[in-house]
Amino acid sequence: MATCPPYPTHVHRHTHWWQRTWVRYGALITLLALSGLVILALVREQTGTQGFLVGLGLAVLPVPLLVAAFRWLDRVDPGPWRNLLFCFAWGACAAALIAIVANSFATRWIATATADPAGADTWGATVIAPVVEESAKAAAVLLVFLFRRRDFTGIVDGVVVAGVTATGFAFTENILYLGTAFGTDQLTGDSGIASVTAATFFVRVVMSPFAHPLFTVLTGIGFGIAALSAGRHRLRRALLPLAGLLLAMGMHALWNGSAAFGEYGFFAVYAAFMVPSFGLLTWLVIWTRQRELGTVRAELPAYVAAGWLTPAEPYALGSMRARRVARQYARKHAGKEGARAVARYEACATSVAFLRQRGRRGRAGADFTVRERQLLDALWHLRGVARPALDYAARATAPPAPVPRPLPPWAYGYGYGYGAQGAYGHATAHPPYAPNPPHHPQASHAPYPQAPHAPYPQYAPPSPQHAPYTPPGPYRP
Repeated sequence: MATCPPYPTHVHRHTHWWQRTWVRYGALITLLALSGLVILALVREQTGTQGFLVGLGLAVLPVPLLVAAFRWLDRVDPGPWRNLLFCFAWGACAAALIAIVANSFATRWIATATADPAGADTWGATVIAPVVEESAKAAAVLLVFLFRRRDFTGIVDGVVVAGVTATGFAFTENILYLGTAFGTDQLTGDSGIASVTAATFFVRVVMSPFAHPLFTVLTGIGFGIAALSAGRHRLRRALLPLAGLLLAMGMHALWNGSAAFGEYGFFAVYAAFMVPSFGLLTWLVIWTRQRELGTVRAELPAYVAAGWLTPAEPYALGSMRARRVARQYARKHAGKEGARAVARYEACATSVAFLRQRGRRGRAGADFTVRERQLLDALWHLRGVARPALDYAARATAPPAPVPRPLPPWAYGYGYGYGAQGAYGHATAHPPYAPNPPHHPQASHAPYPQAPHAPYPQYAPPSPQHAPYTPPGPYRP
């Protein structure tokens, strides 16, 4: 995992004990551990030991693929692993516990009030469950948004945080459903592809492993757009996450209520809503990632002018292919440690580009110059391994230079190509007329395309000198 220097922290003399970092971490870990133990006991009680083990073995299969997919989306500016671990644990333990307890209580209350158990189950699945489950999962996104704000900077961060949270929730839910199905097969004696376990596995793990992540990603997009909004748009920042949460609840309710649309209602909802929504959100996230790469190419030339980076690096760092080539080059010539150094260099350079963009838009914090200097110092210490790899990647991935097309013979005038004998072998009284050909640009010898020069704010990055660093004053975009 490539990491950059941690954000500067300011120690206050008068800090209450409950405000200390280790107290908060301890309380959070204790809460998640207790939730995990309770949810483990509840699921095991409903499925039995054998059902729990079978459900656990089947439910874990899509988890690595989903987490790897969300991690791939976050390759431009990867967030810390601790955030993803918290989100998965929250979804698998805390959110799942809240959902089981609240859904059971609400369904029993409706059944008692209406004396209609079948209707209560329908209401619980289509109304209660979407509201409770999406709210419980959104709590993790809200916590990261509030307490890890510097790691939550845009749409991609919201998608990754929400998707990993929902992956953890779906993991626990799949254990429950698959374990219950296995218990049903044990009672009825069914086995093979016609069993309830096989059908449940096909629907929940094969056809729709992305269902819960797809719902919660809508909430994450709302928080991501709110993170991009300026501080003065407080109403928008409050309404956008709420709108995303309502959309997530609506799609979840439509998915749970598909069984009420007839025999083929599930497949109709799957084909008409789930698959197009999944494709649209995938396109949105990939498009956003390309915009992030454009930000890297636009913001880093300022540090080239200041001497921190070489002219090749904005292009190489703004291309995922070039980044991969640089890591492979470093691994070949400097081993795994070299590849890790290049990955860390790429992460720090991306962070400094995004930091500069936030400063230019007036969203940088008071620690802008301190954080910028930390990132630049990290780049400076890694330059010995990273620069040769990035220079090589820039040359290897640069598009081929255009080759000038040769002019046809007639463009050089009469007699060109026939020598002094002329076209028919007769000596000519005068040498053939051959005017100078028009000038053609030669192929560029630059090893990489130059990044566009973006307008910079009034603040210029510090130069990489070894003299004691003096902060240049407050940042004024």
